Amino acid sequence: MQSGSFKRLLSGVILCFGDKSTSDVILRLVNGEGRPEWFYSHSSVLVSKSGFFVDQLSNPEFGSCIEIQCLDSTYDHHISLLKLFYLPTDSLLDSLDSVQSVLGILHLAVAFRCEDVTNCCLQYLEAVPWDGKEEEQVIKAVSKLGPIAMPILARIQPVDLSSTKNVFISAVRFATSIGGSCPPFGDELKTSAQEQVEFMLGGDEETPLVTADDEVKSVIKLGLTQVCSSFENEFSSLLVVLDISDDTVENRILQSLSDLEWMCNILSKMDLMKDFVCSWGEMSGKVLGIIEDKKLENAMWGLKLKLIEVTGKVLEAVGYGNVILPAPCRVQLLKTWLPYIRKIKPILDAEGNKDTNFPYKMDEDLCQSIEGAIVSLVLALPSNDQTDILLDWMETELVKYPDLSEAFEIWCYRTKSAKRRLMQGLDRVGDATISL
Repeated sequence: MQSGSFKRLLSGVILCFGDKSTSDVILRLVNGEGRPEWFYSHSSVLVSKSGFFVDQLSNPEFGSCIEIQCLDSTYDHHISLLKLFYLPTDSLLDSLDSVQSVLGILHLAVAFRCEDVTNCCLQYLEAVPWDGKEEEQVIKAVSKLGPIAMPILARIQPVDLSSTKNVFISAVRFATSIGGSCPPFGDELKTSAQEQVEFMLGGDEETPLVTADDEVKSVIKLGLTQVCSSFENEFSSLLVVLDISDDTVENRILQSLSDLEWMCNILSKMDLMKDFVCSWGEMSGKVLGIIEDKKLENAMWGLKLKLIEVTGKVLEAVGYGNVILPAPCRVQLLKTWLPYIRKIKPILDAEGNKDTNFPYKMDEDLCQSIEGAIVSLVLALPSNDQTDILLDWMETELVKYPDLSEAFEIWCYRTKSAKRRLMQGLDRVGDATISL
């Protein structure tokens, strides 16, 4: 509580809290901490501010002392409340200074039926910002106060579905730079918008209604087109940049690729992952043509790793059946990226062996997830396509990653099974011919 003059002018007499010479009431705060218990007060002030003291002082058995039970944790709030009684009503609000202290005073003001103090506490809480912890405390404190707490509760009331959709669409537009960035704080706003879009897609009852909306889907797809176009333009600039060792060049492209990865995460939550997979497939040939250019042979390791990470998400979506594509598209995806993954993994490992601080090695989780997705993808292809991929895998020297031995074992088993089924079918046809 802010410092101030806690005194009251009544009938031409200045009454001060704790003034023994003018006091006609002693308040005893019963606490277990050994803190001061006796406070000199004035009945005229107490009854003008508190219904509790009206009842106490109207009791015929009332003496000159009122005993109040006080917890150690609320002692300071009791003192603050008693001091507020001595301030003019129009000065109460200015004396409040923190959410925590006001919450403590509010609890007591309600219990002591202090209307003026209660209203000022509510007015203060309605107007000031809360952090996450304080918000929960405020809601708990005011939720049982009825209509007088509505201005505070209005801050956290859910909005209607239409408003939620409009905010979501606006956030997507900022997050994907639809219509251009917003200088001078475009990047910061874009990052914030991306975070909020992800948060809004968190599981609740309104999320499916928002994501199923045709306008929302249309904006999301437009955002994907925008992000892909931006990434392709940035990526293509690599071949014309004179100094590829400049960190700002790689950072700019990495940011563009990170935006694309964010888009992947968003679309996976909206059942639109197929749009991302198709867009990635369309870009893949051009992307690999650039990143494998001799100019970039010993550079852009962070960018190369990020390309693998994004590709891993695509391979998982297709390999585990979350995105359904025709077999030729699955074959093309695998034949496009498998050689690069097989090539880049040992290169990154070798760089890591040369420099223990090299930060761009494929970690174990990434390797396992990609390998598992590739195995699943291979096994879902037609037999002849499986054969081509496995043959290429076995003929490659020093094959270590990805390990397709599991796919090869299953292929061998299926091949024998298929031959057995074929022979059994021929035998049945032969028996049928003889019987005729």
